[in-house]
Amino acid sequence: MKNARWAHTATVLTNGKVLVAGGTSNIGVLNNVELYDLPTRMWTTTNNMNSRRYYHTATVLANGQVLVTGGTNGNTLMSTELYDPLTGIWTIAGNMNIGRFEHTATVLPNGKVLVTGGYSNNGNILNSSELYDPSTRTWTITGSMNIRRYYHSASMLMNGKVLVTGGYVNNIALSMSELYDPLTQTWTIINNMNNARYYHKASILIDGQVLITGGFNNNYLNSAELYDPLTGTWSITGNMNYARMTHTVSILRNGTIIVTGGYNSSGQLNSAEFYNPTTRQWTITNFMNDKRYYHTASVLIEGNVLVTGGRDNVNSTEVLFIS
Repeated sequence: MKNARWAHTATVLTNGKVLVAGGTSNIGVLNNVELYDLPTRMWTTTNNMNSRRYYHTATVLANGQVLVTGGTNGNTLMSTELYDPLTGIWTIAGNMNIGRFEHTATVLPNGKVLVTGGYSNNGNILNSSELYDPSTRTWTITGSMNIRRYYHSASMLMNGKVLVTGGYVNNIALSMSELYDPLTQTWTIINNMNNARYYHKASILIDGQVLITGGFNNNYLNSAELYDPLTGTWSITGNMNYARMTHTVSILRNGTIIVTGGYNSSGQLNSAEFYNPTTRQWTITNFMNDKRYYHTASVLIEGNVLVTGGRDNVNSTEVLFIS
């Protein structure tokens, strides 16, 4: 990439390119944006965002535009903006009702975007949620979560509900999970995970179950567990070979999961491993060339995985070729 960056976003566009936006580095918080072109495997710059930001979110809308929300640049941001891949132009979208970073953003079946939790001004950890309507470019408050949290995860289930897991509040790692129902705009507490965790990752498997991996709870975790939406229960699955937090998780076209990098008691990681949902076992694969955490991993339309950036001050990118 042109710029080293971490805590940035990487979004696969409908045209197959990958949009990398914002983040931070040793030169400060960034608003610059780059595009990865699959046929040429080259990076080009595109127009800058209107605001410098990291710990933000980036979500592809039904119309192919990318919605970027919140983040921080020393100040917690309420601002949101839209990237149009057809013109390469960023436009201001409506402000959220509350500034937030380390939050989540999830596209609902109706095309709206649900933003949950995060960290706000004056050390305030949030339980608030709000909805973005792409047709009006406006934000409205929706039901609040039962528990304040940041460093959590949010997953769009096949039944149309959103599962939020774990996170951090008042120096406590959370095991509590809850479900958002878009029809009633309410949250319901469900069964706890087996392990409290934050800085973890959540992924929807092909069968609709949710795989939770790694994280931290005063210990670096190699544990993984599965949520079954049909029964509402959690079950332990195979442990990863390496404990890790702030890693990436990607779902390959064959349903296999790949985890890359992260951080544990040994420091930054370049290890990578596959999870087989059928056997529920993990297998180590080739290590990345660079150690990295707070990086991104994107499944390209050809099926390979593009890894970008990471802490500390990494501008390298690499592709894992999937046979």
